[in-house]
Amino acid sequence: MADIHIEDFFKDAALILNQLYHLFPRKGAVFVEDISGPDSPDEYGLHCPRHEACFGTMLWLAEEGFLRYESTIRREAIDQSVLSREAFLMLSSLCNPALLDCTESEPLHELPYEQRTHINLIRHLLKHGTSTQLADIMHRLFAA
Repeated sequence: MADIHIEDFFKDAALILNQLYHLFPRKGAVFVEDISGPDSPDEYGLHCPRHEACFGTMLWLAEEGFLRYESTIRREAIDQSVLSREAFLMLSSLCNPALLDCTESEPLHELPYEQRTHINLIRHLLKHGTSTQLADIMHRLFAA
C-alpha cells in the first residue's frame, strides 16, 4: 500500500522548489493554496489536513536548508522566501545520466545538454511523469 501523504509531500516539495526557482534570486511569497489547491476549513476555521501537510512541507524545506523565508502569513504562506545557495546549485546542476532514463514517457537523454538539469527533470515529471517517478527523483535529490 502506497503512502499517499509521502507522495503528496514529494509533489508539494517539487512544486515549491519549482516556484522559488522561477522567482530566483528575487524573494517572494509561496501560498499553500497555489501548491496544494483550495482549502476547506472546518466549522472552527481550522485548515484541512492536506493544507496543513503542505504548509508543513514548506517549513520542513526551510528547516533542512532548501529555502529561507522571513515570516509566515498565518498558516497560509511563507513570505519573502528564496532558495538557499545549496538548493539553487542542486536544481541548476546537470542530472546524472542514469536519472534521465527514469521516465518512460519521453527520453530525457534526448534533451539539449543545457536542459538536462534537475529542475527541468522535475518540471518534466510534474507535467508528464507519475507520482512514483516524481517521488523517486525527489527522494534521490534530498538524499544527495
